[in-house]
Amino acid sequence: MKSSNEIDGVLLVDKAAGMTSHDVVAITRRALNTKKVGHCGTLDPRATGLLLLTLGRGTKIQDLLMSEDKEYVGTMELGKITNSQDADGIVTESRPVPQLASEQIEQAFSKFHGDFYQTPPMVSAIKIDGVPLYKLARRGREVAREPRFVHVYAHEIQKIRLPEIDFRVVCSKGFYVRTYAHDIGQELGCGAHLKSLRRTKSGRFHVEDALPVEDLKSGSLDSVMPRILSLPAVSRLRGA
Repeated sequence: MKSSNEIDGVLLVDKAAGMTSHDVVAITRRALNTKKVGHCGTLDPRATGLLLLTLGRGTKIQDLLMSEDKEYVGTMELGKITNSQDADGIVTESRPVPQLASEQIEQAFSKFHGDFYQTPPMVSAIKIDGVPLYKLARRGREVAREPRFVHVYAHEIQKIRLPEIDFRVVCSKGFYVRTYAHDIGQELGCGAHLKSLRRTKSGRFHVEDALPVEDLKSGSLDSVMPRILSLPAVSRLRGA
């Protein structure tokens, strides 16, 4: 068995629903018998898809990998606003959903394209005076949040089946897809929340090349090791 200090690189994992990104890190530590594991970009427990794990010396390029653009596919549900802006939250308001034309929906999406500011949700890990916002939200508190400058490079409305809309979005680091769904719902006048989400790309890395987390849990060390990308391989893939 290789010792932990021999495992350097990046492992692509397809996260399942119902677990946190930290859960995946813990599973990886056990599977590889190593402690030095980080992840690049948190996925909410309900979300699935690509999670980049950095191993050993790979943790030194974690910030670099996290800074790259992401692609997501998701479903928003119109007519219901939640306190977390996704399906895990409490419905705070319900509104009727009108028979929206596809042109109206496209117009709303187009308003959130290119450069704009996005206000992070209260239910998030952002800290105010050292306290995560989600802890304040649990206490029923709402505080002012600093808007973030974000960018949407591309979007696609994949299917409209009211009250649900399937979409794809390519966005910058620090982008909240929950807030994107919420804001588009506000623009449409009926409100919305994010029903489901899957990360499909991060930089040059694709979820199709990722190891399902269940295989990581049940696989042997010998079966997982060949899936780890060496640091030179990561550099080549990034075009560095």
